Amino acid sequence: MTVQTHRLPNGFRIVTEHMDGLKSASIGIWVQAGGRHETLAQNGIAHFLEHMAFKGTAKRSALQIAEAIEDVGGYINAYTSREMTAYYARVLENDVPLALDVIGDIVLNPVFDEAEIEVERGVILQEIGQTLDTPDDIVFDWLQEQAYPDQPIGRTILGPSERVSSFTRDDLSGFVGQHYAPGQMILAAAGAVDHDALVAAAEAMFGHLPAQPASVIEPAAFQGGERREVKDLEQVHFALALEGPNYRDPMIYTAQIFATAFGGGMSSRLFQEVREKRGLCYTIFAQAGAYADTGLTTIYAGTSADQIGELAHITMDELKRAACDMSPEEVARARAQMKAGMLMGLESPSARCERLARMISIWDRVPDLNEAVERIDAVTTGDVKDYAANLATSAGSALALYGPVSAAPHLDDLKARLAA
Repeated sequence: MTVQTHRLPNGFRIVTEHMDGLKSASIGIWVQAGGRHETLAQNGIAHFLEHMAFKGTAKRSALQIAEAIEDVGGYINAYTSREMTAYYARVLENDVPLALDVIGDIVLNPVFDEAEIEVERGVILQEIGQTLDTPDDIVFDWLQEQAYPDQPIGRTILGPSERVSSFTRDDLSGFVGQHYAPGQMILAAAGAVDHDALVAAAEAMFGHLPAQPASVIEPAAFQGGERREVKDLEQVHFALALEGPNYRDPMIYTAQIFATAFGGGMSSRLFQEVREKRGLCYTIFAQAGAYADTGLTTIYAGTSADQIGELAHITMDELKRAACDMSPEEVARARAQMKAGMLMGLESPSARCERLARMISIWDRVPDLNEAVERIDAVTTGDVKDYAANLATSAGSALALYGPVSAAPHLDDLKARLAA
């Protein structure tokens, strides 16, 4: 497997990884423009734009876009995150040029037909409604908002219905013109791919675009807080966030190992103590997520109204205890889980392609996998204990609760329990 990179004079980047023995490839364009690149008035427009990319170009209708890929047995999709929008496809080896032509077309030449805008507006409003009806989805949006109030990074990716209802063709075109610059685009491909052929194709397709300065994002400032939404549900949905490192901070490996040991699997502390021993929930987990300039260690659980107090208090007690008695065996198991998950997850061209784009966006290079393994192996039990102690004593915190929450402890109560 060979990773190769190239940068066009206008800043457009190409990264590929040839995977021997494969007859298929994953290819896509990742644009460094997501939810946190929006103004308040634009909230939700990056996601709206992602939807509209498939609704027709100067040379293909929406149906022709779908047929072009599916006629050769391929798959095409897209997603929007807070820092990125991606358009990607999976096809057989001989159809890689076709996939690039289609993806490049929808990124460069969307027509934003007024009738299609109205149709897709209805689709997105239904998507927002579905999210509002899914408690374990919406509670994370509220948690993000509490962690970063009144900031682009804290706003929902889908946007509020009232803003989505008002976006115009000019709004969509304006966001593209502002953020879809060649220096903010990455063409990534993995599997049965030819690097030189893709560079030549990318140069023909994107080389004419004028270079422009990169978009400046508003720095994230974790503030924390609490949101409690009362609703007659079967469960209380509990989501707690503690401020963590950003993805360029070497501490991110410690944060991820801690989250894995604390609540990342069936052998983790939270799963064993809260679910297996006490039967307080069906779902409970911890995870460490990161952005360019901030990060969150998040704990989630769903439980009954009369057990939420016990669950929350045990979670705090376990967090406090982890700073004192996290064992070398737990840390070794978490390291093994991380390494295995990373390496097994990269056995598909789609996962490889995603990693290539993400690494280029973060580091402007693709670190060797051995580098990541070495960083994981370098994390000690003492490092994990120190990280847990910092979470328990110094980290900013945010709490979101949804459901029959009257008996749920408040954030100040949970913080006081940690400090006791």
